[in-house]
Amino acid sequence: MRTIGVVTVARSDYGIYIPVLREIQRWPELKLHLIAAGMHLSPEFGMTVKLIRGDGFEVGDSIEMLLSSDSPGGVAKSMGFGTAAYAESFSRVRPDVLVVLGDRFEMHAAALAALPFKIPVAHIHGGELTFGAIDDALRHSITKLSHLHFPSTQEYGQRVIQMGEEPWRVTVTGAPGLDHLATLEFLDREGLERQFGLRLDGPPLLCTFHPVTLEFEDTERQIGELLTALEPERGPIVFTMPNADTSGRTVMRRVREFVERRANAQYVENLGTQGYFSLMKIASAMVGNSSSGIVEAASFRLPVVNVGNRQAGRVRGRNVIDAENSREKIAQALRVARSEEFRASLEGLENPYGCGRASAAIVARLRQEPLTDRLLIKHFHDQERA
Repeated sequence: MRTIGVVTVARSDYGIYIPVLREIQRWPELKLHLIAAGMHLSPEFGMTVKLIRGDGFEVGDSIEMLLSSDSPGGVAKSMGFGTAAYAESFSRVRPDVLVVLGDRFEMHAAALAALPFKIPVAHIHGGELTFGAIDDALRHSITKLSHLHFPSTQEYGQRVIQMGEEPWRVTVTGAPGLDHLATLEFLDREGLERQFGLRLDGPPLLCTFHPVTLEFEDTERQIGELLTALEPERGPIVFTMPNADTSGRTVMRRVREFVERRANAQYVENLGTQGYFSLMKIASAMVGNSSSGIVEAASFRLPVVNVGNRQAGRVRGRNVIDAENSREKIAQALRVARSEEFRASLEGLENPYGCGRASAAIVARLRQEPLTDRLLIKHFHDQERA
């Protein structure tokens, strides 16, 4: 039996992982060892480890690593604590392969700790670019620490190879989060109201905003510009809360203050995959700087106003309108996004991140790849000179 360790550090990556976890469980020769870390274990972020267990997954190990500080020093110390805690975990249970996803600092600590244990690392969603966030450097660093790569587009796969990874290690799969769309039972407006206590007297504006971590000193102004742009809104606005990034608490505070004085505004700590996708399905538009607006929203032909630099560099569908982080530009982009002409222009839109068959391709490679020195010993792949 082959033990597949999977690291999840937040509700955002867990929702993407679910189809992969289910696919691992389908194969009797694979044993899932799920490691929950970071925000999953924090009451401030909803203690979402309970959500994992509620979905029927056994949590094989829990990694406490987050300090109650979102300063640069707090984040750096959390990375160090996480590396030490993952090392203790791998001393107890050494997976045959360790799966990591994306670009979070909590995820990077796991890949780094696996290195001296000689654990092969498989990385999902590598090769992407996010110029405005420290995640960009973390993602590329995870690529160099990894032995198998599952990028979501051909362009990203080529970028992984450009970083010196051998082509045979790279399997372009599409985005696994889209696999939900074939099986998910969507909630209608009444179901969303019942389950999350929402008031939806019309199509909501879905707002997800995270700090731009390479511009964290400017977070107060940036979230202020977004909220000022939303002041004229009379229809329902639903906010989701940010991750444990530098200055994340600034965003939380400003959103809560906005919601407290606006009858049409609400926030939800944790919608889960079903709730989040169901809101995408009925929303008039989405605004903010979340990767979900870039990756998943195109499958719903949902207009997205992508604010600022956090997602700069990512492949995007024509449903995305990029806006500078100023109240005027955001308001102008929202008017375009919700116009009948723009909605009509999205007819026939295909999501550049695939059509929902990623998890089977990922798990097939995890099952079949020989765990030999060829996998573990990496050689730098030099590109031919032009």
